Formats: sequence, C-alpha cells, structure tokens
Amino acid sequence: MTIVNLGSINIDHIYTMPHLVTVGETIAATSFQSALGGKGANQSIAIARAGGTVFHGGMINRRDEAWLKPMIDAGVDVSMVAHGDLPTGHAIVAVDDGTGENQIILSPSSNNAVPDHIGAWLLEKGGVGDWALAQNETNQTASFLKDAKAKGLSICYSAAPFVADITADLLPLVDLLIVNEGEYADLVSHLGRVDLGINHLIVTKGSKGATYYGEGEPFECPAVKVEAVDTTGAGDTYLGYVLAGLDGGMTMQDAMERAALAAAIQVTRLGASAAIPTADEVARSNF
Repeated sequence: MTIVNLGSINIDHIYTMPHLVTVGETIAATSFQSALGGKGANQSIAIARAGGTVFHGGMINRRDEAWLKPMIDAGVDVSMVAHGDLPTGHAIVAVDDGTGENQIILSPSSNNAVPDHIGAWLLEKGGVGDWALAQNETNQTASFLKDAKAKGLSICYSAAPFVADITADLLPLVDLLIVNEGEYADLVSHLGRVDLGINHLIVTKGSKGATYYGEGEPFECPAVKVEAVDTTGAGDTYLGYVLAGLDGGMTMQDAMERAALAAAIQVTRLGASAAIPTADEVARSNF
C-alpha cells in the first residue's frame, strides 16, 4: 500500500527559552538548533518511521537539497520534490524550557509555489486502496485532493493551519479528518452542525488524548502520560502513525493507540522531525 503526500517542507529555527516571550520583551535563548520541519515533511517522516510507504511532493530552494536528508534517511521518496529559486519555507519556533509549549512564526515561501505537475506525478504512484494526504501549508491542496478522489484514493486531510471555510469546502472529499478540539469547535460553529458527513474523524486533545467519531460508536483513546520537553511536531507524529497504521491494515483503535505512544515519545525529545520515533522504538517503549 502507498501514501502520497503533497506537503510543506520547512527549515525550523528552534529556540529554547526560559519562558515564551511576551509583548515588548527581549529574552535570551538557552539553546538553538536548525532542523528540517514543516507539517508535510514531519508527517511523511512519521509515516515512513512507522513502516509506511510514502511519496512526498513539494518545493524547496535548489541550494537546500541537503535539508532533505532526514526524509531520505527515514525512507521517504523525495523524487517529486521540486527545486526552484524562491527561499525554502522556514519557521521560527520558540519552546518554553519549563512546559515544552511553543510559539511558531511561519514563512511559507516555496511551499506556496509548488509547480502544477507535482500533484499529477504523485498520483501516478497511487491508485484505488491507497491514501492521499495534504495539509494547508502548500498551494494546490484542493486540486490535488480532488484529483486523488477522482482516481479512487482515500483522502486524509490535515486541516492546519486551520481555516474554517477552506476546510468546509474540502469535507466532501475527505475520508479521514484529524483536527484538534479548538479547530473542531470552530468548524462545527462555521457549519452550524455537529455531523461533518465524513467517514472518519479524529479530534485530538493534547494531554487528554483523542476522540474518534465514525464507524461504530465513538470512543476515547487516552494520551500516554510523559514529561514533555517540546511539543512541536507531536500532532504530525500522531497523524503519520495513524495513517501508516490504517494503510498497513490496523484497526482504527490500534492505530490510534500506537500513534498516542509515538507522540508521547516524540514530545520527550527536542525538535520536530528529528524527535519522531521509529516503529521499533515505539514497540520497545516502556511508557
């Protein structure tokens, strides 16, 4: 089975802070590192480390090819990542050293200039029974998902950064939607109804776990209790593990439980993509 992902690729500049900065405050970071990030790249790495087969399409600056190495090392096929002249997307990530909570400033740049042919190339790798994945961090999300649906792929949509009307417009295409509880509340308010009309909905609630709505009765999947170091990328880790699990034949509950464990391991480490555990690490975990 195969997952094709039209997704963002960023360079994350990560600053660990004594506390998150407030208006007008200047504060010195206690540590700094740069690493590969972007919701799309993080999710592809999580899928690959979870044991899934994933093809990634996107756009970076031609001088930044070396930044793709973590994706390649994880087993992601990046042959459909275009190289251009615009700067690679980047994010400035501030992490509270005490709580692990973060603030993120995002510059999309190349992510909003993915060439038209990339989606078509990706869809040559998938067919009926496979999954197409996209987020709101690149251009062409809507056209890619429409074309994927027409070809018979199942659609997983990561509606982030969340925009209610964009998400609402794409719902008729979506088989699996994963949103956090704030995004879900906003979407319900925007639509004026609780039933989103999709097959599978997962509402994540951070340290409170996640709720599934869809086939059968709704159920809760608790989070694994850990001491968080950095929560950046936890949601991407969770989504990647859920999708890889479903693509590999796991039940929804089993996929969510494994994803919860993977996300718990991920938040005990600094960084986003670099902190995503492998399937073996998850299997061996004592959490």
